[in-house]
Amino acid sequence: MFRRTQTTADDSPVSVNDPKPAGKGRPTPKRRDAEGRRRQPVNAPQNRKEAYRQLRERQATERVKAREGMLRGDERYFPARDRGPARKFARDWVDSRRLPSQYFLPFSLFILLVTWVPFPEQIRGQIYVAVITIGWPLMMIGVLMTSIWVGWKIKRLAEEKFPSDNLKGIGFYAAMRALQIRKLRFPPPTLLPGGKPVPPKK
Repeated sequence: MFRRTQTTADDSPVSVNDPKPAGKGRPTPKRRDAEGRRRQPVNAPQNRKEAYRQLRERQATERVKAREGMLRGDERYFPARDRGPARKFARDWVDSRRLPSQYFLPFSLFILLVTWVPFPEQIRGQIYVAVITIGWPLMMIGVLMTSIWVGWKIKRLAEEKFPSDNLKGIGFYAAMRALQIRKLRFPPPTLLPGGKPVPPKK
């Protein structure tokens, strides 16, 4: 009784001057195809030796990145012992001063080199006596006294400046930095002796 009405598609041609064409002229890509083209190919290791090689390469890249970050002074790459405003304060305080303890290692190297110089026996004996009985003991006393003073000074100043921070070991941290040759300190100094900033490297 009820008839179904069939709808027929409009077979009329589309005008070439139509300002709104029916399509883009190309099929719309599927989402998974577009995402697949954006993905980078993953080189899965074929065996254990290849997996170890890729792991070593990633670790080497991460170490280089971390070292570059430390040289820039980015605290995200610092070891835990070097992080925080209190530790930076201690480093800056030590780096902005010339302390007797920082000459301990160069002085020790100088003594070692002197022992290799082929002086005449009499002169060699006099040098040994002067170095061992006078120079070396004075240097050791200076290093010891400087380390104790630096540790006490930094701990007192840090307690005043950072009362809510964990300052455990900060005095020892500063004293050990004061023993190092300036150019070998890490993280690198950001202040010159006297307190001026280190100029950026060109």
